[in-house]
Amino acid sequence: MKKLLKIVGIIVGGIVAILACVALWIAFTDLPTFESKSIAVTIPTDSAELHVGKVIVEERCAYCHLGDDGKLSGRQFSRAGDPFGEFWSRNITQDKEHGIGNYSDGQLAYLLRTGIGRHGNFIGPWMSSPLLSDKDLGAIIAYLRSNSPIVQPSATERKKTEYNFLVRALVKLGAFKPLEYTGTPVVTPSPENTVPYGKYLATARYQCYECHSKSFETNDVYVPEKSPGYFGGGNEISDKEFKIFITPNITMSKLHGIGSWTKEQFIHAVKTGEKPNGKVLSPAMPRLHAVDDTELSAIWDYLQTIPVIDVPVQK
Repeated sequence: MKKLLKIVGIIVGGIVAILACVALWIAFTDLPTFESKSIAVTIPTDSAELHVGKVIVEERCAYCHLGDDGKLSGRQFSRAGDPFGEFWSRNITQDKEHGIGNYSDGQLAYLLRTGIGRHGNFIGPWMSSPLLSDKDLGAIIAYLRSNSPIVQPSATERKKTEYNFLVRALVKLGAFKPLEYTGTPVVTPSPENTVPYGKYLATARYQCYECHSKSFETNDVYVPEKSPGYFGGGNEISDKEFKIFITPNITMSKLHGIGSWTKEQFIHAVKTGEKPNGKVLSPAMPRLHAVDDTELSAIWDYLQTIPVIDVPVQK
């Protein structure tokens, strides 16, 4: 019996020692780096495409990156006590030291596709856009290089994000990793085909599904429609004051979603934040003032085609 207990003790002790070594490795060794590349990207110069880049950056990127100086200098995105720890969005102004001024167009395109920075550091999956069309990718970069006031150099140096143990573990064990870059051309669907175009807008250009599906952790970035609770809401998001909101169901459920709305009411709500009943959308939902009615109409047409989730959002 004593011999058996001794053997069990040795096994348990060995397991504990291994777990301790893994924990030390996660906590104190450097995070992995990856090969950084500069990929081919066409940067438009015409005013129409530059306007597309302006709308995408100001309506999508600015929510996370707009600093208190009125430029895309970054801001605190989550607090130390939050599940993933304290995060700060990056300075993406043209500043060469603190922003993206030293990135080449190709390096910036690769970052937006994969999440890998020019020094090989994995910035995270938050801003990777594998489904964004090549044309829109170029338009974003063109706008970031423009003379717009919000992208002019800001020497603001934001606090470096310190990943907590959970995030470090997810990165080191491969759960959080760069997205694959295939080099396959991605084309913007024709606006005349409203349903495919609306799907593209809702899943790639503006990524509406990310917040309006069940959870960021279970979203499928390559095939968004496979995301659990696709457009059924229930995801926890915070506004700029760190107040938590639950995203609403925007499928066509008449009881739990927006199935009783009209297209005109949908467009009005997305642009102004005012719902048909006079109530307002949460402050965590950006008001998409600059998105034109044609795009919002296409998104509405696409939402008509997705499976209805006819259950209430869990508050």
